Order: sequence, then structure tokens, then C-alpha cells
Amino acid sequence: MNSQSVSFRITRTTEDLAQTVTALSHRLVKLEQRLAALELQLDGMATPLEPDADELRSLETVESLLADCRSLLAESGDADAELPMAA
Repeated sequence: MNSQSVSFRITRTTEDLAQTVTALSHRLVKLEQRLAALELQLDGMATPLEPDADELRSLETVESLLADCRSLLAESGDADAELPMAA
């Protein structure tokens, strides 16, 4: 395998990770905005509100995606450390 092939794969993987992180960031911002809106609603109510099941599932999905991204980044970092430096 030549260094150009390895470099392309690293670049491609990095681009894919960047797109995934960007998508997750946008999703997280939306969820934080929704959470803030729900908190404002709760502040205005006298009785406690049960968390919405859809919201909880959505947050769990985001948490899972973030964990996957962290794992991919860790694996990518380990793989990069194993590659010989180009002269």
C-alpha cells in the first residue's frame, strides 16, 4: 500500500468524521433549544411535567451517536499513531 493510498483513506475518514460531528452538533443544538423551551414551560407550570418519551428517546439516540463518534475518533487516533511517518 503506498502512502498516497493511506493519505487518501485518512483524509476520507477525517472528512466523514467531520461531517458526522457537524451533523451531531446541529442536532445537539436543536435538542438543547428544545430542552430550554421545555424548562421554560416547566417553570411556568404549577404541577410537575413528566418527561416526554420521544424527547428521552431522542436524547438517548444523540448520546449513543456521540459515544460512537468518540469511539471512532479514538480508533482513528490509534490507527494514525501506528502509521509510519512519511519521509
